Amino acid sequence: MNPVRTTQPAFRRTAFRIAVALSILAIGLAAQQPAKTIDPADVLRIKTCSRAEISPDGRWIAFTVSVPREAEEAPGGSASELYVASFATGAARPFITGKINVSSPRWSPDGARIGFLMARGEKALTQVWTIPADGGEAVPATSSPTSVLDFNWHPSGGRIAYIAATPAGKREEELEKKGFGFIFYEENLKHRNLYMTSLEPGSKPEQLTDGVTIWSFEFSPDGKTIAAAVSPRNLVDDSYMFQRIHILDPATRTLAKVSDNPGKLGNFAFSPDGGRIAYAAAFDRKDHAVSQAFVIPARGGPALNLTPPKFRGHVSWVGWKDDKTVIFLAEEGVWPTLSEVTAAGGERKVVLNGKETGLIFGTPSPAADFKAFALTANAPQIPGDLYAWEPGKEMRRLTTLNPWLSDRLFGKQEVYRYKARDGWDVEGLLLYPVKYESGKRYPLVVFVHGGPESHYSNGWVTRYAEPGQTLAGKGYLVFYPNYRASTGYGLEFAAAGYQDAAGKEFDDIADGIENLIKAGLADKDKVGLAGGSYGGFAAAWFSSYYTRLVKAASMFVGISDLVSKRLTTDIPYEELYVHSGQPLEKMWDQNRKRSPIFWAHQSKTAVLILGGAADTRVHPSQSFEYYRALKMNNHPAVRLVQYPGEGHGNARQPGRIDVLHRQLQWFDWYLMDGKPVSGPMPPLDISAGYGLSLKD
Repeated sequence: MNPVRTTQPAFRRTAFRIAVALSILAIGLAAQQPAKTIDPADVLRIKTCSRAEISPDGRWIAFTVSVPREAEEAPGGSASELYVASFATGAARPFITGKINVSSPRWSPDGARIGFLMARGEKALTQVWTIPADGGEAVPATSSPTSVLDFNWHPSGGRIAYIAATPAGKREEELEKKGFGFIFYEENLKHRNLYMTSLEPGSKPEQLTDGVTIWSFEFSPDGKTIAAAVSPRNLVDDSYMFQRIHILDPATRTLAKVSDNPGKLGNFAFSPDGGRIAYAAAFDRKDHAVSQAFVIPARGGPALNLTPPKFRGHVSWVGWKDDKTVIFLAEEGVWPTLSEVTAAGGERKVVLNGKETGLIFGTPSPAADFKAFALTANAPQIPGDLYAWEPGKEMRRLTTLNPWLSDRLFGKQEVYRYKARDGWDVEGLLLYPVKYESGKRYPLVVFVHGGPESHYSNGWVTRYAEPGQTLAGKGYLVFYPNYRASTGYGLEFAAAGYQDAAGKEFDDIADGIENLIKAGLADKDKVGLAGGSYGGFAAAWFSSYYTRLVKAASMFVGISDLVSKRLTTDIPYEELYVHSGQPLEKMWDQNRKRSPIFWAHQSKTAVLILGGAADTRVHPSQSFEYYRALKMNNHPAVRLVQYPGEGHGNARQPGRIDVLHRQLQWFDWYLMDGKPVSGPMPPLDISAGYGLSLKD
């Protein structure tokens, strides 16, 4: 007998069995391996559904998807792609994809075409484009010499109206070429004009307005008039405080003011019969946000406030269900609600409640018969997807734009409530470390929202400047407080910050920190705080006035000097009317003492200062002042990083990548690793973590 032939098959069988056993063991071990947590690369590749519009017949939804740029790509903002999905099945088709920016998709009245804004080609201006609803080639509908800013279909479907700025004259262009294109600050402004054009080839647009600025507009149902938000000047401040609704007669080019809202204005809509206009607006001039739902006759007259008395929330959008019924979207605490109320006033009926769905949904897009809605929505583990809703039924998720998130570990997120020092109830969101152990204290990072006319909802809270789940994966406790002056809690709560900057609002945050320490959750020696804009103001305040509570802080586009901020911001009247309430000369002492630079000498906090070099909202000098005030007091741990070309927040991916990595490095260095503030600062060059291919 040949031994090789007799033993070889046995050997092979044994080897095969061992291999199978090892494979099964490997599969079992792999199954036992924990999924990874959300890292910085994950944060920077998240896609979101940014806009959803349902077709008039309710069968289709046009929606846009925001797609971030990768680190190696040319600097720029995220791409925005256009898709169309079936309302019934969710099956989606790509319409316009790639390195392009599609925005404001809108269906033609007959549902045959989709209009949208897009700039196609290098150095191209944004124009209105249209594409057949069943697919095909997109064609431009405008050839404006300046970028189109907004548009709407005429009810006939054969025309569109759009907003674009007045182009520069030939003399101005020649002066610019010769080097004489000087900046005449807030003087040589170009108005945002309203134009109308036919969709027939070769048609020339008609200019409908002149001498005023148009911010938004809506056609009456019969198309004979236009409701427009008008202000005297094309200034950001005007967009905040001086928009009023006017009725425009396109035939005569006459404008007649119909709303006398004393403060901020939100959206507005004609009733189906054209007789009335519903609009969202501030309660009064000092109300710092849009908060109420109103109805006025389309020809002008007294406004009726439809908002429930002492409403503990903020209305953010209004629309019509029918001639007698107004619908409105509101934020109530950390949840959104959609309600109905008769146009004559009365009790509201909540028809969709975010708390019941577990979703933070945005502005609804209803079909013509009001039986189908398209919405975007997010949740603690869903960054932003497309949803369909039929009244009386549950919301249906139609997209899963980030399927890989199902393989990630998340920290538990919950609503956290506590008492402020004066007895007020305050709430926020609390993220627990991914591997949380009861009874153990953890490093704490507090994220403070801007505004302060804003708030955190109980949805997705991880972004480049607020990487909550990334920190939770690293073992941090993360807190998002809705301090007094936040929206979503009614007028009295919101007004607590009026004439009291850094007062009760920031005391609420301090009380939240101390509450988390007393509850045995946070390590008192490892507390960090970060925020942007007004949240950056909080970061500066807690690294100076409240330095005893915070070991490391990150101030992004933040405020350090209330006096100079008031004199350099592009929204001085907004600041005066809804925040300070008095001219600077009457508030010198208070503004001085509520400025972080006043307390910089006592700072014991490691301070990271970040901001855009082209910021007009909070001037870069705010960062310079705080940096210098700290440095001149021999502060051992302060770093200032500026991002060229960026404004009030970073739009391009290089700046976003750096803010994300630099904040994480700062907190890890001082909180997780426990390095002393008096010692060396973290390494300056952190580009190795950017995901770039770099040569020495």
